[in-house]
Amino acid sequence: MAFNVSLTGKTAVITGSNSGIGLGIAWELARAGADVVLNSFTDNDEDHALAREIADTTGVTARYIQADMSKGDQCRDLIAKAGACDILVNNAGIQHVAPIDEFPVEKWDAIIAINMNSAFHTTAAALPVMRAAGWGRVINIASAHGLTASPYKAAYIAAKHGVVGMTKTVALETAQEQITANAICPGYVLTPLVEAQIPDTAKKYDMSEDEVKKKVILERQPSKEFATVEQLGGTTVFLCSDAAAQITGTTISVDGGWTAL
Repeated sequence: MAFNVSLTGKTAVITGSNSGIGLGIAWELARAGADVVLNSFTDNDEDHALAREIADTTGVTARYIQADMSKGDQCRDLIAKAGACDILVNNAGIQHVAPIDEFPVEKWDAIIAINMNSAFHTTAAALPVMRAAGWGRVINIASAHGLTASPYKAAYIAAKHGVVGMTKTVALETAQEQITANAICPGYVLTPLVEAQIPDTAKKYDMSEDEVKKKVILERQPSKEFATVEQLGGTTVFLCSDAAAQITGTTISVDGGWTAL
């Protein structure tokens, strides 16, 4: 039996996708034939240009829709404005590092809202659309920190653990439908944001950039290699394929062995 990996005719909505992991996932879904909806809280010419570039390069329909993922009503409006949503990728996220007794309340609230609550709102809005179409994929971008913990990241870790739990619940609620829900748990990913931090970190620790990558940033990642946005996009495409039809309610770690420790 040959499994279908073409996503032609499907529409994918990817939150937080004008850069980094979300944009990488959007590209791979488009290359597999899916029409894509990009999203972030900004509404710049550059955002819409990204959508045009994807459309021109891959031949799919690509749009950019502005929506602030910290606001529940805008999360739900994103799905309504998309019109179709066969594939929902909840990727939007922010981070803040501080001891829990010094953690700013406003940062806690923002991280919980964007990293976890947004996935609740978009999923709640998307499931009726998927049910009407008779098929759907909910893919939540969690983290290795959805399965383990580190100090000083209480809000992020709480949110990502919550996303993993919510993924399981959605999977159980849709288990007898042609809808699956899974979480991808990346370790450290080489995004433009991470790359930009490497030179300054090298100066701070008086190390070479290669040493910083392996000894500082990738300290907990046994492979000592970054995951790539293309790999995360490929994992997403796999979860949308027929081969993954019975994969639901679970996590897939793309973390170079981090959570094997």
